[in-house]
Amino acid sequence: MLRISNLHARVEGKDILRGVELTVPTGEVHALMGPNGSGKSTLAKVLAGREGYEVTRGEVLLDGVPLLGLTPEARAAAGVFLAFQEPVEIPGVGNLHFLRTALNAQRRGRGEEELDAMDFLLLARARMRDVQLEPAILERGVNEGFSGGEKKRNEVFQMAVLEPRLAILDETDSGLDIDALEVVARGINALRAPHRSMLLITHYPRLLERVVPDRVHVMLGGRIVRSGGPGLAHQLEREGYGTLLGAVEAGQEVRA
Repeated sequence: MLRISNLHARVEGKDILRGVELTVPTGEVHALMGPNGSGKSTLAKVLAGREGYEVTRGEVLLDGVPLLGLTPEARAAAGVFLAFQEPVEIPGVGNLHFLRTALNAQRRGRGEEELDAMDFLLLARARMRDVQLEPAILERGVNEGFSGGEKKRNEVFQMAVLEPRLAILDETDSGLDIDALEVVARGINALRAPHRSMLLITHYPRLLERVVPDRVHVMLGGRIVRSGGPGLAHQLEREGYGTLLGAVEAGQEVRA
């Protein structure tokens, strides 16, 4: 599914990613952890094709196809989805209209027939039950006046409708109370599938207790320095990043 090799990238002339190596097989959920400034969100934005992020070296393959040369629209059509750390509000643009436009744009990009209004509404209503969204939210502006929990549930709802091949969730658990976290986690688990891979970016293991990953990776200094099973997240919570950071600064190999 996703293979990242020796990926380097800079933002505003500053090197952020310094040789990322990561493979997420088809059907697996991987978690990416690390302190602030380690490059996690930069990696997510590079994969999605956000402007201003300059790739200076490396390769990213999605299903064997080079991703870095594609526009953001082409990446979305190929099945890449990014749930934002801080979802933006788009006043005046209805949630339903926005999502139908996005879905049909992707379907056109794949040479598929567009959904008419009725078929899309049936699809949207079915998917919104997975994340416990009220129907009235469909008529509101995109994230306009939404609570933090509603914004994150709306992101998972968008993922459910778009059905990506690769879903990247950038700190979807941030700012959520326990009830909202449970709803979001159930929505993510409902979308786990043999044909879909997910990369969950998070600081805390509380999401990973509800969405148990196949692998956990630790990013420090713009590269992945350690990988392990789900228990690695709890080890990091107990011990912090200090030991790993010290090893990285000393030039020691800490990958596992």
